[in-house]
Amino acid sequence: MPIDFIYPEYEIARNKDRCIACRVCERQCANEVHKYDQELKMMVADDIKCVDCQRCVSLCPTRALKIVKTDNTYKQNAHWKGSIISEVYRQAGSGGVLLSSMGNPLDLPIYWDKILINASQVTNPSIDPLREPMETKTYLGQRPNKIERDKDGNIVNNLTPQLELSTPIMFSAMSYGSISYNAHESLARAATELGIYYNTGEGGLHEGFYKYGANTIVQVASGRFGVHKDYLNAGAAVEIKMGQGAKPGIGGHLPGAKIVGDVSRTRMIPEGSDAISPAPHHDIYSIEDLHQLVMSLKEATNYTKPVIVKIAAVHNVAAIASGIARSGADIISIDGFRGGTGAAPTRIRDNVGIPIELALASVDKRLRDEGIRNNVSIVVGGSVRSSADVVKAIALGADAVYIATSALLALGCHLCRSCHEGRCNWGIATQRPDLVKRLNPEIGYKRLVNLVSAWTHEIKEMMGGMGINSIEALKGNRLMLRGVGLNEKELEILGILHAGE
Repeated sequence: MPIDFIYPEYEIARNKDRCIACRVCERQCANEVHKYDQELKMMVADDIKCVDCQRCVSLCPTRALKIVKTDNTYKQNAHWKGSIISEVYRQAGSGGVLLSSMGNPLDLPIYWDKILINASQVTNPSIDPLREPMETKTYLGQRPNKIERDKDGNIVNNLTPQLELSTPIMFSAMSYGSISYNAHESLARAATELGIYYNTGEGGLHEGFYKYGANTIVQVASGRFGVHKDYLNAGAAVEIKMGQGAKPGIGGHLPGAKIVGDVSRTRMIPEGSDAISPAPHHDIYSIEDLHQLVMSLKEATNYTKPVIVKIAAVHNVAAIASGIARSGADIISIDGFRGGTGAAPTRIRDNVGIPIELALASVDKRLRDEGIRNNVSIVVGGSVRSSADVVKAIALGADAVYIATSALLALGCHLCRSCHEGRCNWGIATQRPDLVKRLNPEIGYKRLVNLVSAWTHEIKEMMGGMGINSIEALKGNRLMLRGVGLNEKELEILGILHAGE
């Protein structure tokens, strides 16, 4: 046995009395875990290949399968945990960088769960959202600091281009290539029906989705994949991706195995070639350089579309945001360290960046202190898991939120964290035609509509409980938040009081 042998992380528990050897599990598993043994006349499994995607469990007609976490362990050691030992073995055997998918899974503080929402009862009575109007509509873009009137006293429209959202939720950047055509179609159709927006990510826009342009945010990343004039003008807004929460300071990487067919044509690169975007934009090394790109994109789109600048949540994020607010950008998007991704170096994903809650609070305060908060709107993402997280984000100063992992969960994702391998059994993070067809966009988009609609109802309920009837009145209203289990410094950064105060 090799010295770096790693016991399977998961084991297939098959009930032999229930298994009828129908071979559904064999046909459904893209990882080739299950197979029928002709000699034994029974189904067997190669546990080492299992990623715990739950596809076989979900479709087993007799409920004969369970996937269980192995109880085999290394000798107990609080410092050298089994996961660390296994990773050392893997790198010693391969010499390669460890890759991971989805967000940071470590047991680090989740500040959303340490923030509670205040409620009104008597002096500021609550509002019944079933019987009284509640406004969830919001606008993203620069806000004028004063009202201007012409010589006749009529209000002058001095608004720059705005994004109008029916509810303060958008689908975050996920590129065509990292996710499937059917997943993109589901997001685009849902955004259109809901009156919100979805983001193309850095993979360009498939020609079949130009019809959803009014609800599309097109992204310009350092690799400039799929970027051309028609692409820029196809969307409702343009986003410059400077950073990503799951891998701050790191460029993008889509393996060549996913660069096939329409993905290759959309990205404008050869089939089979890895799509590697550099860590920095090689034309941006200062705020002045960023200003030049912002204005170039506005010029290319005839000054009709807002420009977003997306950055990762890092320690000096407030100072960075201050510079962006002066660059001419209309919206700042901040992505927290728990943000999902199709592939990231494991060490970067798990150790670089800061929580979105702290980043958001510090940015909002900095911009207000400098008197430039109206220069930009703020959108945040990186593990927004529920409508309560949305409400807390807006009360901390956000204008809207981006969601990605929760949207993929609505499409059927089981967080098996193997997106980078391209064998998604649920038809989401794959380009294999036999797997892509497993996600029906007709069903997928309806599930996304259901999710956002449900969250919107809950947002109204929570606002009603606070005695607030609009998103605008909730925005930056930190008096409606209280902290639990937080130290004085954390409360200071978040700008909220402790529960009981």
